[in-house]
Amino acid sequence: MDMLINKANGILSIEFNRVERKNAITGAMYQAMADALLDAEQDSAVRAILIAGKPEIFTAGNDLDDFMKNSAPVPGVPAESRPVFQFMRALSGSTKPVVAAVSGAAIGIGTTLLMHCDLVYCADNAKFSMPFAQLGLCPEFASSLLLSQLAGYPRAAEKLLLGEAFGAQEAFEMGLVARVLPAAELRAFAEQQAAKLVALPAASIRTTKALMKRARTEPINAAIAAENERFAAMLLGPEAKEAFTAFFEKRKPDFSKFD
Repeated sequence: MDMLINKANGILSIEFNRVERKNAITGAMYQAMADALLDAEQDSAVRAILIAGKPEIFTAGNDLDDFMKNSAPVPGVPAESRPVFQFMRALSGSTKPVVAAVSGAAIGIGTTLLMHCDLVYCADNAKFSMPFAQLGLCPEFASSLLLSQLAGYPRAAEKLLLGEAFGAQEAFEMGLVARVLPAAELRAFAEQQAAKLVALPAASIRTTKALMKRARTEPINAAIAAENERFAAMLLGPEAKEAFTAFFEKRKPDFSKFD
C-alpha cells in the first residue's frame, strides 16, 4: 500500500509508504489522504492527525509520470475535482490539530503542506525544497503567501525563485518547523506530541486553532485558488514541457529560448 492510514488512540496517522519511488505522490495517494482527512473531520473519536514519511524520505513530491498523465486540465472538468486540490482543501480546512514528522527529503508539496500543519517537527537529516520555478511552474498550496509570512519576503523569495534545497536548521530559523530532533527520536516524539493533544479538551484545541487561523483563512483560500489557476496554465506551457522533458531525458533544461 502506497499510503498507511490508521486510526488509533484518538489519532489519525497518515504515512507515506512508497519508498521505492521516494514516496512520490500519485493522484490515488492524494485522494486517499483527502478522504482520510474528511472522514476524520466528521469522526469525534479523532482528536489529532499525524502526517509522516519514512526515516530516509518524507516525500519527493509529485510522481511526475502520474502527474503528467493525470493532472493536466481537462475541458469541462473543474480543477476543484482533482485529487490534489481535494487534499489541499481538506488539509487547509481541517479543524483538528495536525502534527507533521519530517525525515529526509521533503520536496515540493512535501514542504508546502507543512505550512498547513500545526506542530511541525523534523529530523536533523531533513532537506526541504520548492523547485517549482525550476520546473517552469509557480508556487502552490498558498506557499506564495504563507512562506513570506513565516520567513519574511527576502528569504521566501530566495527559496521560491531559486528553488534550492535547505536543511533542518535553516527550516527552524525560518519558522517552518518548531523543533529539530535526532532522526532516531523524531517519530516517537511526534507521536507523543499528538497524544498530548488527544488528552487535552478537544473543544479548546479546535477553538484555539480556529482563532489563530481566523485572519488567514480567506487569504489562504484565495492564494490556493490563484496559484492553482496559474499552475494549471503554466503546466501546459513550453517552459514546463522543456523542464519535464529534460527531467525524463536526464539532462539539464535549456530555458534560454523562452521569453
